[in-house]
This record gives sequence, structure tokens and C-alpha cells, in this order.
Amino acid sequence: MAGIDQTPRSRKLLETAGCPVVQVMETGPDPVDMLVGFSHFDGGRTATEHLIEMGYRRIAFIGARMDPRSQRRLAGYRAAMGAAGLLDPRLVTTTPLLSSVSLGRELFRDALAKMPSLDGVFCNNDDIALGVLFECHRAAIAVPKTIGIVGFNDLDMMQAAFPSVTSVRTHRYEIGRQAVAMALTAIAGERPQQRVVDLGFELIRRESTAR
Repeated sequence: MAGIDQTPRSRKLLETAGCPVVQVMETGPDPVDMLVGFSHFDGGRTATEHLIEMGYRRIAFIGARMDPRSQRRLAGYRAAMGAAGLLDPRLVTTTPLLSSVSLGRELFRDALAKMPSLDGVFCNNDDIALGVLFECHRAAIAVPKTIGIVGFNDLDMMQAAFPSVTSVRTHRYEIGRQAVAMALTAIAGERPQQRVVDLGFELIRRESTAR
């Protein structure tokens, strides 16, 4: 089961399903049964702190399809910006629309219209980040000199882009592997040693923030 944001009725169904349940892609204090993932809040905060560390100050958050996990990334962004005294609501641009590279270009144009002096962008996923990069190329905005860009998930296109794009690497394959292993252990009548497994994440620093 993806995520931890089930309704009370859905949670009750899972609790009474009569089979092992593994929630994935998140961590939290109260799993239905077992849980394996990472903290989206910490990932968002770490990405934003990296931009601040590299000297960027007017850092935008750009996000699409703002599901609960993306909302937690946004909360991490706000925590980092608030701690640095840099938080400004004009720097946040989001939409419920499905994510795409083309949408990333549009959202970046919207963000610039609200804050022409912005100098950094944390995107809630890599599709949006690539769209921001393409729009910077179109508008002759130098990356990373004028604007730094950070994505989330670290898909292969981030290292293939020019300049290559900094991103938060999430261990999705290992999350799936461990979730199945935990479920099989429970089906066999045993309980895994850990009910909640936090696999963490990695900030992969690349050219898009090498100011």
C-alpha cells in the first residue's frame, strides 16, 4: 500500500484484511502493520538547505500534483526557509495538475512573474526540474550562476541533462524489495525484526547547484 494517508475507513479495512500489510514510500510512527520508506519532510528540508548552503537566497518551491508526500516535501522546504529567515509565500508555486516537463516550464514562468529576482528552485520531482532547466535555456538564464535547481527522486535524466541536475535520490527499488521480503516473512508465520524501516535518501550534488 503506497503511503500512510488512508482514511479511517480504509485503515480499518486494512487492519481487518487478515493478511500482512506493508505500507511503502513513507516513514511514520503508526503503521497499519509494517512500513518501509523515507521521510519526505527531511528530503525537502535537505534539498532546500543545500541551496541555502550554496549561496542561493530567493529559493522557490515549484510543485505539481501535490499529493500528501509532495505536501511533506513542501513542509520541509518551508521549515528550512523559515529557519534561515528567507520564507516568502510568493516563492511557492503549486498546482494539482499532473506533473510533466512541459508543466515545469509553465510553472517556472509563473514563479518568475511573481518573483523576478528568484535565484534558486526546489522542485517536487525531476519532471518539473527538467522543465525548469529547459525554460532557463530558452530564456538565456544561466544555471547555476543565476539560478540553482534541485529535483527529487534522481531519475536517470538528471545526470544526463546539461548541466546535470542536483536531485534527492530515493531508493525506490530497495523499498520495493524490502517490502516484498517483509510480506513474505510475515506470510511464513514470522515477524520481521523491524516493523518500520527507514531507508533514507541521498542528496546527489551536480552542476545545477555548483555555483
